[in-house]
Amino acid sequence: MRAVDHINVDVADLKATYPFYRDVLELSVRRPPEEFHGEHAMFEVGDTVVTLVETGRPDGWEPSDLEHPLDKAHLAFETARSRYDALVDELDDQFPNQGPYDWDAFEGFYFLDPDGNLLEVITVEPPDGKRDRPLLTHDDVT
Repeated sequence: MRAVDHINVDVADLKATYPFYRDVLELSVRRPPEEFHGEHAMFEVGDTVVTLVETGRPDGWEPSDLEHPLDKAHLAFETARSRYDALVDELDDQFPNQGPYDWDAFEGFYFLDPDGNLLEVITVEPPDGKRDRPLLTHDDVT
């Protein structure tokens, strides 16, 4: 294998979720919903395609059940420190223990899209100044 070509994300409401990926996460639109025969939207993230597919949520957990994100399946997006900090500010307080987390080579923060899919944003850039809050680690969440 050389790369991940694409990832499909199951959503129950494409109309609500599509603008979040386009406007909040600022992913590049490859094909908008109106270009598909069916409920899909396609984005480009580096060399990988992320496709939203309106099929429902078959993974068996609900966002209200999420006490911590650490061992749940999720997509992680890398971004610059300034964008990372803005997303942390915008998407904080969705559930306990969202982060930020110290993952040695990078810092990560978990959040939910409007459909309840678990996502993470990471940055490899250190903060410009003093941190507003301490970083969590896997050991902080039991």
